[in-house]
Amino acid sequence: MALNLNKNLKLYYSIKEVAQMFGVNESTLRYWEQEFPYLKPKTSGPAKIRQYQEKDIEQIKLIHNLVKVRGFKLAAAKKIINSNRDGADRKAEVLTRLMGVRDGLQALKRQMDFLQ
Repeated sequence: MALNLNKNLKLYYSIKEVAQMFGVNESTLRYWEQEFPYLKPKTSGPAKIRQYQEKDIEQIKLIHNLVKVRGFKLAAAKKIINSNRDGADRKAEVLTRLMGVRDGLQALKRQMDFLQ
């Protein structure tokens, strides 16, 4: 079996790390946990420190896409997720890929502009 060097080896992320990933406040993530019952990061110790796994980050990515990127209210985002979970996941994935392509094209344009 070949070693997969591309796989992320980190199993858990802190709330601070996740908040930075998405450019939101830690309090926003806590609020989303209350509003979206399927978003439940693991907690540890008496202080109930949140430990986000990849599956939690995927949930946050979907919520972030609907609420922050596309501008839906929380109630509308809940309705979309509950009525068409697979469709919402696919749209979020496509949007993420498109944003990556856009960023790559913008970087390429900056390099081309620098050469001129």
